Amino acid sequence: MSLANRDYQEKRNFIRMKVDTPVQIDIKNGDQHMTGKCCDLSGGGLMVELDSVIPVGTETEVVISSSHGHSPMLHAIAVVTRVVSQPESESQPCRIGLEIKEVIK
Repeated sequence: MSLANRDYQEKRNFIRMKVDTPVQIDIKNGDQHMTGKCCDLSGGGLMVELDSVIPVGTETEVVISSSHGHSPMLHAIAVVTRVVSQPESESQPCRIGLEIKEVIK
């Protein structure tokens, strides 16, 4: 089936999984470190909730750790592609969309 024949929900190249797991984000070429919550994840990117904004185009290093203390579930270089404000949320007022550019060992 071609991409054009699929329902809208199925037009993604990767399935999006809803998750609720801690994430650590380090800004490349800077010394800014943030922690937040990863709320969805796919083979091409992720959506995280943070308490501060990261500008679109910023390159980051992202680490999502296993809840069992094993090696990271995901360690990648990702670029910010979208920033959505959530003024009604006091704990995580920003949702940041990141595109995965490279998965690190």
